[in-house]
Amino acid sequence: MPPTTESAPSELLITCLCAQWCGTCTEYHPLFTSLQAEFADARFLWVDVEDEADLVDPIEVENFPTILIEQGGSARFFGTVMPHLETLRRLIQSSAAVDARPVQDTDVQALAQRLRGR
Repeated sequence: MPPTTESAPSELLITCLCAQWCGTCTEYHPLFTSLQAEFADARFLWVDVEDEADLVDPIEVENFPTILIEQGGSARFFGTVMPHLETLRRLIQSSAAVDARPVQDTDVQALAQRLRGR
């Protein structure tokens, strides 16, 4: 079977939803990407909510940084976080746990599926 460029469904997908004009996002971006080395089996995405409004709609992201974590076809976390490395690290670990519960919002689940397809 030939290799695929799409991510495996069980792969952890960590997405930061930010805006280019946001100073907090600018400072957070290097911290966010630094975790890629620690979570090598995860895929990290940085999405500008204004540049990619069609992708994000109908969700209104009003606070930054907002994180969406998806695994196994289901969003496990969606919300604004404090822009600290340790906060995101713990959030990734808890979202990847076997007993992590899915997000109940259908719009967030739909966004997670659109992001998975990128």
